[in-house]
Amino acid sequence: MATNTMAGLITGTNSNFSHDSDEHKQPPSSKSSSKICRVCGDEIGHKENGELFVACLVCGFPVCKPCYEYERSEGNQCCPQCNTRYKRHKGCPRVVGDEDENLDGDDFEDEFPIKNHHEDLDQHRDVTHAENGDYNQQKLYSNGQAFSSAGSVTGKDLEGDKEFLSNAEWQERVEKWKVRQEKRGLLNKEDGKEDPGEEDEYLMAEARQPLWRKVPIPSSLINPYRIVIVMRLVILCFFFRFRILTPAYDAYPLWLISVICEIWFALSWILDQFPKWLPITRETYLDRLSIRFEREGEPNQLSPVDVFVSSVDPLKEPPIITANTVLSILSVDYPVDKVTCYVSDDGASMLLFDCLAETSEFARRWVPFCKKYSIEPRAPEYYFNEKIDYLKDKVEPTFVKERRSMKREYEEFKVKINALVAKALKKPEEGWVMQDGTPWPGNNTRDHPGMIQVYLGSAGALDVEGKELPKLVYISREKRPGYPHHKKAGAMNALVRVSAVLTNAPFMLNLDCDHYINNSKAIREAMCFLMDPQLGKKLCYVQFPQRFDGIDRHDRYANRNTVFFDINMKGLDGIQGPVYVGTGTVFNRQALYGYDPPVSEKRPKMTCDCWPKWCCFCCGSRKTKSKKKSGTSGRSGLFSRLYKKKKMGGKDYVRKGSGSMFDLEEIEEGLEGYDELEKSSLMSQKNFEKRFGQSPVFIASTLMENGGLPEGTNTQSLVKEAIHNISCGYEEKTEWGKEIGWIYGSVTEDILTGFKMHCRGWKSVYCMPKRPAFKGSAPINLSDRLHQVLRWALGSVEIFLSRHCPLWYGYGGKLKYLERLAYTNTIVYPFTSIPLLAYCTIPAVCLLTGKFIIPTLTNLASVWFMALFISIILTGVLELRWSGVAIEDWWRNEQFWVIGGVSAHLFAVFQGLLKVLAGVDTNFTVTAKAADDAEFGELYLFKWTTLLIPPTTLIILNIVGVVAGVSDAINSGSGSWGPLFGKLFFAFWVIVHLYPFLKGLMGKQNRTPTIVVLWSILLASIFSLIWVRIDPFLPKQTGPILKQCGVEC
Repeated sequence: MATNTMAGLITGTNSNFSHDSDEHKQPPSSKSSSKICRVCGDEIGHKENGELFVACLVCGFPVCKPCYEYERSEGNQCCPQCNTRYKRHKGCPRVVGDEDENLDGDDFEDEFPIKNHHEDLDQHRDVTHAENGDYNQQKLYSNGQAFSSAGSVTGKDLEGDKEFLSNAEWQERVEKWKVRQEKRGLLNKEDGKEDPGEEDEYLMAEARQPLWRKVPIPSSLINPYRIVIVMRLVILCFFFRFRILTPAYDAYPLWLISVICEIWFALSWILDQFPKWLPITRETYLDRLSIRFEREGEPNQLSPVDVFVSSVDPLKEPPIITANTVLSILSVDYPVDKVTCYVSDDGASMLLFDCLAETSEFARRWVPFCKKYSIEPRAPEYYFNEKIDYLKDKVEPTFVKERRSMKREYEEFKVKINALVAKALKKPEEGWVMQDGTPWPGNNTRDHPGMIQVYLGSAGALDVEGKELPKLVYISREKRPGYPHHKKAGAMNALVRVSAVLTNAPFMLNLDCDHYINNSKAIREAMCFLMDPQLGKKLCYVQFPQRFDGIDRHDRYANRNTVFFDINMKGLDGIQGPVYVGTGTVFNRQALYGYDPPVSEKRPKMTCDCWPKWCCFCCGSRKTKSKKKSGTSGRSGLFSRLYKKKKMGGKDYVRKGSGSMFDLEEIEEGLEGYDELEKSSLMSQKNFEKRFGQSPVFIASTLMENGGLPEGTNTQSLVKEAIHNISCGYEEKTEWGKEIGWIYGSVTEDILTGFKMHCRGWKSVYCMPKRPAFKGSAPINLSDRLHQVLRWALGSVEIFLSRHCPLWYGYGGKLKYLERLAYTNTIVYPFTSIPLLAYCTIPAVCLLTGKFIIPTLTNLASVWFMALFISIILTGVLELRWSGVAIEDWWRNEQFWVIGGVSAHLFAVFQGLLKVLAGVDTNFTVTAKAADDAEFGELYLFKWTTLLIPPTTLIILNIVGVVAGVSDAINSGSGSWGPLFGKLFFAFWVIVHLYPFLKGLMGKQNRTPTIVVLWSILLASIFSLIWVRIDPFLPKQTGPILKQCGVEC
């Protein structure tokens, strides 16, 4: 395959590309938008007399007749804007409550069931519901239920339209719908059998149904949970009152330290607990998405998606894993012309470049095989390794033969990849050379030009059946000494710019190189939210949970992180949305560009019915102001026309075409005829280049909300422009990394990027399909796991010490308070390591000295202690009850909270302080010592790291303390056993939580590395000797020291 890699830096041209096209429809004007239904997006029809249909006679909120009739029959019978009860129009069926209204005498025939089947279907149509908590729903319901909760959910049991179902299944589906209609009295049996267009009309009715719905947690599960949380908060207040007012004077320093630690733990619990107050789950309807946007005989209207895969070093990230991720993307269940896969190689490795060439060749056979037999997952390595009956539900006689043939081809593909890896281990002195004899531009990984290579697609190779394949694009951004590159965040921003120039899809899926698509319909799941007519306009991203392969059954080190993904994220979904976790996320491109979400129109103030209109001071004045505003000069209209679209305007999610919002030349033309003050405000439009960089093609793409490319461009010119967009100096003096794209300033750029979007008012959605959307690999080894947690905690410390700290940033924005609590918890949790380390040391000190942090308990104090422990247990049990998380996963999470807290989090705090305050960058290296080839052999692989010393020291201290305490009790008699139990309880609490760590140290043969034992024993001995030498609890003598003279007087 020819390689068109650009070996040098190519600057973009200065010519502007045309943004307008006759084939692309412009957004509807305000005049035409008034005839569009604000609920479903369809046109509002006319009445029999030719007048425009008006549903609400009070405020005139634009609603079509089908939505009006459905709201009267199935909804709350009120207008979404003014909340006034809908009055019955002539020709519409009666509903409960119409008896109180005056009825037209000539409308008697409408009292009976409707005979026209088409009108029956219109009556049954549902409104497209908006998100709970949006403007409309806040006005309608106080209990927070979804607007269309009564809508039909027939389509949930199916995941495709008619072409994916057999005739029997389709007929059964239609019959169920007719039975439901008959029960409602909306359909006669005879009419249903006689209508030949029944199925088509049913599809139209089904397409009007919501694409998703909220599934609130049952009140029987969530209300007891909330009650216990409130009770626990009250008990904590009384508990701290007792702890503060009754100090232990004989161990005052220990008592003071323990109280400070307990107060910090309580604050940390509040930050973690209250964002889980409103957990929800969501369901999607993929069949309705297909019916609505993939109609037979019409162009496919699903939105294009650009998929980003990031890689740094193919020797550390195996190329076969990256190849499987790419193959799963290319074979996804989505229109091939609407998917483009971009692979970022931040190491400029020729190994990955050659591997992608082999992958694109293998994809020509793998993709048609996946789509022909609808296999899952579509990553060959994981598909062929699944221990399941692969013949289940496969009735095609050729399947077994083709599967065996495909498996052989995949094994040959693996051999080729492994050969490339073996070759890459021996780099020649003169550097790598490509197949055409030219030197590889990335021989110097820190000083090389930008490179782009396009594989597959319409202009590339087709599959073996002659069908088109999705595009595959290799990207390596330019790197030069002296320029900051910002690691992964910089690579992702380069992908954003290149994709905007080459394809400009309105949505982007972000994946790590080791996260493959496990559910081929994952992108469709996200589109159910992003293409929703109302909710989609306000969404910055759809986050999927992370699921992992290759983890041992007991999940010793909580690698699955189930508590976070199945409990915390559900809670955040009920507020403003989940946090961005770095992978498995579908973004709205406009949100990454730093634009604000569209603002919902505020409904006008209503007058009360009990007083005359002149008594209501809330009316009239605002209307007068609005009239005055509407009567301003046309000069401000030009300014609003230029800005309102991007800042506050909505998006046409029907996507019948894509056109630019306005041309840059129009801005300059609009400046003529204005004075200097107005001209200066309009000149701010030319700051696009200062904001986005010196690329006219990219700037034009940012103004096209529906995506698409400017007219009059060709592939070669676009590739040159893309090369310019990934140059190392492109981001200088721009807002990239500050307000646009992935935000710089932390190694956990994901938290920072999502936080900035939520501060602007964007919302996010948590999507949990039954089949996990994505799966990846996690480090199951103890040392690797601790270093992963160290990196996350270090990023949180960096955010805490930056201007983007949630404690003081964004208060003038639209971040909700519970969402702010959640973000505060994500950046404060590493500092819990300091009180946690002190609290885990206190039991050993108490056992060695015979002192205790709690004085003698009274009966009332004992009640508060017991109530606190019971409330802690109940909170955990009820949380597991509503979330469905297994108790083993919950317990492993609790254990690793202590393990990570006294090791990785502790080091992250000091490393972050040194890095931010002193500019010292400290790295903790990991060295492999041994390996095991057996299953989960990596679990027993030991790698020495300084992170292992603190928890090992704590274990030895507490074990020594337990032995010393028990020995002292045996020597002192039975009277000393009572006070000992409290100390032993706390010591065993520490040991039990650190047990997985102790087991990991022992390895498979239960042998602890000598260096860890020596370090830990040394530290424990030094601590014990110092404590014995300087005992703060011994009474200090004053005055002369009296000694026995030895003479008998």
